[in-house]
Amino acid sequence: MAQVLVRNLDHDVKERLQQRARQHGHSMEEEIRTILRQSLADQGAPTSGLGSRIAARFIGQGLLDDLPELRGQAPRPATFEP
Repeated sequence: MAQVLVRNLDHDVKERLQQRARQHGHSMEEEIRTILRQSLADQGAPTSGLGSRIAARFIGQGLLDDLPELRGQAPRPATFEP
């Protein structure tokens, strides 16, 4: 197993790591290993585009009927009635 030494770690970061480790019932060293594993695993996950994420959010919602086609009609400005 390889070892890594992290120098100049802020005291606040160290305290937060210790607190997080206690919450998960781990040693600080194990907590750091877990954080590193998770961050690298997330990197390899394929990211979907914005359009795909929007479409996924609205699956099963919206119109059930097809919209009538507007081909052949001249464009017209919107009218707003009070």
